[in-house]
Amino acid sequence: MTPQAPNTPQRSTWEEAIAALVEQLTAHRDQSPQPAPIPSPATLTQLGDRFQLSPFEQWVILLCLGQEIEPRISQLCGEIHGNPQQNYPTLGLALAVFPQAQWRILSPQSPLFYWQLIHLAPHLTLTQAPLSLDRRILCYLLAEPAFDPELAPYITAIAPAPSRLPPSQNEVVQQILTAWSNAPARLPLIQICSSDRTAIRAIAQTLSQRIHFNLYQLQAAALPPGATDLHALGQRWQREAHLSHALLLIETSHHPILPWLAHVTTPTLLSSYERHNFPDINCLTLDLPPLSYAERYALWQEHLGDRTPPAAQLYPLVAQFNLGAEAIASTCATTQAIPIAELPPALWQICRRQARPQLEHLAQRIEATATWEDLILPERDKTILRDIAIQVQQRATVYEDWGFASKSSRGLGISTLFAGASGTGKTMAAEVLAREFQLDLYRIDLSAVSSKYIGETEKNLRQIFDAAEAGGVVLLFDEADALFGKRTQVKDSHDRHANLEVSYLLQRMEAYQGLAILTTNLKDSLDSAFLRRLRFVINFPFPNVEYRRQIWQQIFPQKTPLGDLDYEELAQLDVAGGNIRAIALNSAFLAASTNEPVMMKHLLQAAQAEYLKLGRILTHRSGK
Repeated sequence: MTPQAPNTPQRSTWEEAIAALVEQLTAHRDQSPQPAPIPSPATLTQLGDRFQLSPFEQWVILLCLGQEIEPRISQLCGEIHGNPQQNYPTLGLALAVFPQAQWRILSPQSPLFYWQLIHLAPHLTLTQAPLSLDRRILCYLLAEPAFDPELAPYITAIAPAPSRLPPSQNEVVQQILTAWSNAPARLPLIQICSSDRTAIRAIAQTLSQRIHFNLYQLQAAALPPGATDLHALGQRWQREAHLSHALLLIETSHHPILPWLAHVTTPTLLSSYERHNFPDINCLTLDLPPLSYAERYALWQEHLGDRTPPAAQLYPLVAQFNLGAEAIASTCATTQAIPIAELPPALWQICRRQARPQLEHLAQRIEATATWEDLILPERDKTILRDIAIQVQQRATVYEDWGFASKSSRGLGISTLFAGASGTGKTMAAEVLAREFQLDLYRIDLSAVSSKYIGETEKNLRQIFDAAEAGGVVLLFDEADALFGKRTQVKDSHDRHANLEVSYLLQRMEAYQGLAILTTNLKDSLDSAFLRRLRFVINFPFPNVEYRRQIWQQIFPQKTPLGDLDYEELAQLDVAGGNIRAIALNSAFLAASTNEPVMMKHLLQAAQAEYLKLGRILTHRSGK
């Protein structure tokens, strides 16, 4: 991959090269031509090697350069043309003056024109058109720093950032180096698939240092849509890559990048969220796995140094937050001023905040304020909820220390189904768990995620799970019935894909390192095969009179002024906990408007409104 200079007896300086050019032109003017070897300044030799220029084509480059930096060249051109006004290089002059002249120079496919090393001004005759050197090539020959201005809006340089990659990522670097070193001709395009773009960038930076290339980045979304424009820009980049000795990292999602890649032979990495198919391009696709538990633990120890908390405090943090190498490093860098004794809880909260930006646009974050005391459920259901909490909190011990994770990556997710009518406490239970773990709770409306277009539902789910993996947040998939109805016999492609959507969600839930909760109002509509793959299933019953009384007794905040409330009477209202909360809140507003404590009359008025909302009529001792 590293360009090698051709064997030359001795490299000349530019002064010597220009002197040789003047001598060659003078000899032709005086009709005493003598064969002369092409002068070989280092940058001209490299240019010839990188673009496979013949000695004659290098003479043409030297002629155009001389026109820019040596006044005598213009005079000699005018004298050779026999016209002082025609004091510029032309193809006709080059063909007449320089040895080993080639007619291929007239072809648009000749290296000089294909790579736009030179330009022709408009003219009636091709061979008599003024010839000039491309500005970027001029800067390259004179060793002046430059970058193609037409590429500047789309491509930026990435500064080197030396770092030691985790073993799994270093293995990816080695795979790429092996693929490129074994390539017989054109280097294969390397496609790296992962949602962790910072990790892919770190791989690209390490790779560029290993092969001694400069690293540049292209945001595919910024490119123009036209295929012709993309092809032209891709060709210009290939020229720039040869000149700059460059490796290109392309970040893409769904942009039609193929015209750019079609003819690019220089080292190129494609950072992609999902796999792209390039049928006519030699492409090696590599999936970048998330860092293993051991890799994350080692990184935390490395960056915290002597401030590393005891293993018992660090284990839960490493198990819960699946952060990349860069995120771990930046997190540790922000904690230098925190006393060691306060470090574990501080690290937990910083890691918790790290995951939020990735999910904010995909799901609704719910402030988890509910406590175990707020949850009115039968004891057997509370016991299952506590079992869920135990499994989330002890994952590091069971999966890593006791080796269950090494047996299989499937089935490690703690997937749960909450089934019950609306308002029976499903969301509150999710809040209780999230608060117990000190994690964020995100609600996802599955009716909004589900799409009639084939493939769109999986794409939406993949974005949510990938974003959630970093922080192991609690995911609450609401209204599961929208997606997980009974799987039917396959009658057409839509039935087949509906089953694939269910299978995809099951697979992601089983592999998800956090807690994923599904809620449904209709448990009986769910496929039994689906239920078997869930770790926990909790049925939230409609509250009976005793549970409704308990809910009423603790529904009001301590600061709320209360009158003489008859909780036995209120328990006769045949409504779920969610409706009880709505009645209590509306009654508080009614009481506040009259500057009174909350009394039964306010609750009666609010209950009547709630019953009307439910399409029911409130009668005396309603519910009997």
